[in-house]
Amino acid sequence: MTESDQPTASVALDLPGWRHAYSGKVRDLYIPQASTTDAAADLTTASRVLVVASDRVSAFDHVLEPGIPGKGELLTTLSLWWFDRLNPVPNHLVADHELVDDTVRELTPAAVAGRAMLCTTLDMFPVECVVRGYLTGSGWKEYQASQSVCGIALPAGLTNGDRLPEPIYTPAWKAPMGEHDENISFARTVELVGEGVAAELRDLSLALFATASTIAETAGVILADTKFEFGANRVTGVTTLADEVLTSDSSRYWDEEAWRTGTTPEARMASFDKQIVRDWLAAHWDGVGTPPVLPAEIVEQTAARYRELLERLTRA
Repeated sequence: MTESDQPTASVALDLPGWRHAYSGKVRDLYIPQASTTDAAADLTTASRVLVVASDRVSAFDHVLEPGIPGKGELLTTLSLWWFDRLNPVPNHLVADHELVDDTVRELTPAAVAGRAMLCTTLDMFPVECVVRGYLTGSGWKEYQASQSVCGIALPAGLTNGDRLPEPIYTPAWKAPMGEHDENISFARTVELVGEGVAAELRDLSLALFATASTIAETAGVILADTKFEFGANRVTGVTTLADEVLTSDSSRYWDEEAWRTGTTPEARMASFDKQIVRDWLAAHWDGVGTPPVLPAEIVEQTAARYRELLERLTRA
């Protein structure tokens, strides 16, 4: 398990049995503590990784202040809930308990309980597998200029927030640390990972999106778009679903009733994700220098929407 996010000033936690290996914009990775004779152990050699979700929030490739209280636990809970429903696609989770004699022992440190996933390490594919079911965000901007999204031609006359005729797969290249991810064609994906893997990533992503969309609809929620990440199991070579999955950070979720009855794009796209943060930042920052501090009401609104999404999905 790896991330391509830029490093942050996050403070590594002292977790017994684990050592800090990497910090991305919103997650921190820990590997089993190396012995004195194995100091070179890292993400490329460790068999397990502890993925800890922080309360940090990012937008437009910047980590913002302050964080969203409880965000790490909310998103971890949502990821675990979705992993349970996306079988039989293999995922990177491993058991976070073990039996020692007659005692069940927790493998996740108490300090990060509720916001950590114990996972097997994978050889990650350098592709973010983006699936879009609705026209919005950067896709809407591109459509206005070219009537296409990531090179995929779309019908004329669509408006912001419209449902696409069918979901489209628009992969992105996971750039090296500190650089921006880049939308790429399917042909470029083939160059990066090979034809067989490229086709498998596309087909798995579209199938997972279809399954998740159906589940979300039962809760009155629209899954507008999302991104998946996959890696190869280092022992079996099997393509495995990894990272966070279908969270409010990696997806756009809208209220179905608002989408049906809204008369403006803003009214239609009543979101359960960090769009509140994106909108506020876009209105109060020109993208130059350090982003402004998020006001308390934006932090509170975002946290409330994250909680509402989890409640609606899990109680449906």
